Amino acid sequence: MKTLENILMNKSAIELLKQWDPFHIGSDNYDTEAADVVAALQGIDDPSQLAKVIQTVYEHSFEQWIPFENCVAISYKLIAIKFEAKCIV
Repeated sequence: MKTLENILMNKSAIELLKQWDPFHIGSDNYDTEAADVVAALQGIDDPSQLAKVIQTVYEHSFEQWIPFENCVAISYKLIAIKFEAKCIV
């Protein structure tokens, strides 16, 4: 992935994850988790695989479980951002 594509994807993906706020604690409380998920997004194109990463990362940090279908829903949006960034540049 080219650098500009990467920058666009990362910014959009982090913003989406912040807005998601799965535990309703405020969008500024997920920086580490968003960074981990965006790093995983670099090498994952499968929504189910990405959803497992999302579920694991957030559960590890907050010791709370997110339903898998919620993780799948956000993973589809993240993968769409990834492919959209490839088309822009």
